[in-house]
Parts: sequence; structure tokens; C-alpha cells
Amino acid sequence: MPHPVRAPIKVGISACLLGSPVRFNGGHKESRLCSETLARHFEFVPVCPEVAIGLGTPREPIRLVGDPTQPRAVGSVRPDLDVTDALHAYGERVAEELRDISGYILMQKSPSCGMERVKVYKDDGHPVKGGGTGVFARALMQARPDLPVEEDGRLNDPVLRENFLTRIFAYAEWHRLLDAGLTRKALVEFHARYKYQLMATDPVQYKHLGRLVATVGQAPLETFAPAYFSQLMRALKKTASRGTHSNVLQHLSGYLKNDICGEDKQELQRVISQYREGIVPLVVPLTLLKHHFRHHPDRYVANQAYLQPHPEDLSLRNGI
Repeated sequence: MPHPVRAPIKVGISACLLGSPVRFNGGHKESRLCSETLARHFEFVPVCPEVAIGLGTPREPIRLVGDPTQPRAVGSVRPDLDVTDALHAYGERVAEELRDISGYILMQKSPSCGMERVKVYKDDGHPVKGGGTGVFARALMQARPDLPVEEDGRLNDPVLRENFLTRIFAYAEWHRLLDAGLTRKALVEFHARYKYQLMATDPVQYKHLGRLVATVGQAPLETFAPAYFSQLMRALKKTASRGTHSNVLQHLSGYLKNDICGEDKQELQRVISQYREGIVPLVVPLTLLKHHFRHHPDRYVANQAYLQPHPEDLSLRNGI
């Protein structure tokens, strides 16, 4: 029988990053990474909160003022233009209406969409040290704390980019399980699949979540599952280091100890050491491991998300 066609993963995005001329000056901030590379893998849902709440294009710029933890979004020319409540309400609305998205890419430094370090001005006109978060972005992230969210500028960092996209695919996989009708067995299998990914990103939570999943039969699934997934997503948000990746590579190589010859074992250990020392990228030892596992398959290892947590043609592990 043919495999069912899987619906594309939906990801919310600031519309200006796809080239839409919705910025205050009538321009855009197209990100080729988003509009060309990532668009081949995701169905983007573009959103411009400032246009959505009725601000025209072009328009008077807004800026954040006051308390950086709860700033107001006001006109840069007319301070009596206060759109804080409208932007916050729209963030909550988008969080509710776009239940089928598995991630969100925000426009950096924007008073509506910036995720962090957005300029916030004091009464004397000077910016507050450290900045704050855009009003729309804050409302969205508060309403959907498990949703993978990142801003375009940080995606230029290969480690952050790989981490973010890994989380998107994990989020989408989990929600496919929910749509199919989550069972305890499916939850245990999902966790087993992400075992080595967790070991790479957060070894402490890897152990804690393992103990937690062992108790899955002791609580109602409808309360256990959301709590488990929230902890998982927080753990996956931590970025893996060369040290934690190397630890996982060593664990995976252990499955081959009875299958490959001494010379192959030495080569594998040498390549893992080269990765740990920063001589080669992660893709090198992974490619060698996959080569050996093709000749000596292991069902448990083959099911590990760590070996391919995102499409290979994204080449995300070539730069980390």
C-alpha cells in the first residue's frame, strides 16, 4: 500500500522576512534562508502584527518605552499613539488561531516581534541596558511556551539554527502523535526515539525524563503527557556542545563493538576525537557511524532521532 502523504509542517513567520513590503517604511527584510532554503521544507504562515492591528504601510514607527519587563509600544513621533494592548491581544489571538504551527520565526529588534534585546527607552530618551521583548512576541511566547520560537538574526548562528530546527521537527512529530490519539505506548516509543538527542542537549534532564517516563502508568495520560512534553521541549532548547555530542557518538559506537574490526574501531575513535577537538564538523563522525550501521543494522539505533533529526539536505550539521 502507498504511504499516506504527510502534510507539510507549518511555521509562523514575520511577513517581512518573506519579502512582504509591510515594514513601517514600506520595505521588507527578506531572509534568503527563510524565503529560499527553509521554504522548501515548511509551509510558512506569514504574519505582520502591526498591519493586522490596523497600522498602515508606510506608517509612523513605534518604539518600546518604560519598564523593560512590561514596556509600552507607542509612536516614535506621537507618544499618544499607544498600540500595546492591541499588539498583545493580537499575539494571544495568533497563538490560539495558529494551533497547527510547529514553530515561529520572528523579526529581530522589532518593537512588536523582537524576541530579545529590543531597544526600550526610558523617560529621558536613553535606551535601557539589555533591552526587552516585542509586545506581540511576548504575548505569543507566553501563550505557547512549548512552541519553538527563534528570531532571524540568531538563525545565522549554525548551532542555534540546528537546535531550533531540531525542535520544530520534534514538536511536529509529537503533535502528529496527538492527532492520531496518543497512547502510553506511543509516548514511551517517542521518548525512546529522542533518547540520544536529549543526552546531547541536556544530560541532566535526559536522566530525569527517563525516570519520569518510567512512571507513565501511574498518572492519567491527559495530565502526564503535556507535563512530559513541556519538560522535553525545555531540555531540547539547550544547545549541545562538542563534549555532549562526543558522549553520544561514543554511546552509539558501542552498539558496533561486536560487529566491526579493530582497525575500523580505531578509525571511528580517531574521527570522534577529531570532532571533539574541533578539527572536523559533526557530520563527519555521524557519516562514518551511519556507514557502519548500514552494514550492521540495529533497529533501536536506526529509530534514533539523533541520527537524522531534520532533512539531510538542510546540511545543518556541516557547520557545527
